[in-house]
Amino acid sequence: MWYIAVVPPGYAAIDRINELLRSADPETTNTSMRIPKALREAAALAVKELGVAPSTTVLTANALRSVLEGAVMLAVLERHYEEYPEFRPSLGDLAVAAAEMDGHPLAQQPELLRKAAAEVQKRHPSASPDDALLWAEALQSAEAEQKGAA
Repeated sequence: MWYIAVVPPGYAAIDRINELLRSADPETTNTSMRIPKALREAAALAVKELGVAPSTTVLTANALRSVLEGAVMLAVLERHYEEYPEFRPSLGDLAVAAAEMDGHPLAQQPELLRKAAAEVQKRHPSASPDDALLWAEALQSAEAEQKGAA
C-alpha cells in the first residue's frame, strides 16, 4: 500500500488505521451489525452465484477494508493539498481527466472543457467534473446550432 509510506507524522488516526489494516492478526470478533435485508440477500447471491468471495463475511470484511483504504487515501491527498494548494487540480483539469477516462469525444478538446469548467463554476461553485463536461456539451451544441443558422 503506497500511501502508508507517505502519511505525514502527527496524523494519529490515519497512522492507527494504517497500522490496523496492515495487521496480520488472525483474531476475529463477533459484531452485531444491522444491514438492510435486501443488501444481505444481494451479498449472499453474489457469493453463491458469482463467486465474489468465499462467504458473505469475507465479502463484508473486504468491502469494509476497501472503504477504509479509500478513506485513508483521500485523507492523505487532502492533507497534501492543504500543505501544497498549488498542486490541487482545477475543475477543468478534473473534467479533462474524467473525459479521458470515459473515452468521451470532448477529451480531445481540453481547452473547451477548461472554459466550460470555469463558466459553470462561476454559477455553481460546487460543480463536479461531470457538470463541466455537460456544460461543455451544451456550449458545443449551441455553437453548432449558431453555425447551422448562419
